[in-house]
Amino acid sequence: PGGRAMEFVKTVVKNQWAELKQLWANPRQLIFQFLNLAMIVLSALMIWKLMVVVTNSESPVVVVLSGSMETAFQRGDILFLDNNAAPVRAGEIVVFKISGRDVPIVHRVLKVHEKANGTVELLTKGDANKVDDKGLYAPGQQWLRREDVLGRARGALRYLGMVTIILNDYPALKFVLIGLMGLFVLTSRESS
Repeated sequence: PGGRAMEFVKTVVKNQWAELKQLWANPRQLIFQFLNLAMIVLSALMIWKLMVVVTNSESPVVVVLSGSMETAFQRGDILFLDNNAAPVRAGEIVVFKISGRDVPIVHRVLKVHEKANGTVELLTKGDANKVDDKGLYAPGQQWLRREDVLGRARGALRYLGMVTIILNDYPALKFVLIGLMGLFVLTSRESS
C-alpha cells in the first residue's frame, strides 16, 4: 500500500509541474487562473463579512481550544455564534473576549446582574472548571459587561475545528497547505 501511495504522489507532482510549466508559457491563461484564485479568496471574505452582519458578531464562528466546557463542547468543536440584542440569561453558553487577551473564551453564564440603569453584568464559568471566571477577567474586573460578549453558541460541529488547532500548532504546515491549494487552483482547468 505504501508503494502505491508514493507512486500516486509522484504522479500528481509530475502532472502539476507539467501544468505549471504550460501555464507560464501562456500569460493569458496565467492571468485567468490568478483571477480565479482571487475570486475564491474574495468570495470567502464576502461570506465571512455577511455572517458578521447577519449574526451581529465580530467572530461568528469560533473553535473550542480547551476542555473547560466538557461535556457540552469538546476541544476542536466549531461553534456558530449569534449576538442578537436579546438579554443574556444564566445557563446560556457565551463566547467573550477579555481586554489584553487575543483568544476568546467559551463558558456558561453563571449569574446575571441587571442594574437599575439598564447595564448588565455577567459572571461565567467553564462547565469542567471548579471555580468561576473572576480569575480570568482583566485585573480589577469582577464581572463581564455585555459588550465583552462576542455571541451566544447557537450550533456546533463536533471536532472539525481540530484542523484549525493543528494548523495553529504547526504554522509551517499551514503555509504548505495554502501553497498547495493555490497551486491546484492555478493549475486546474475547466473541462469543456
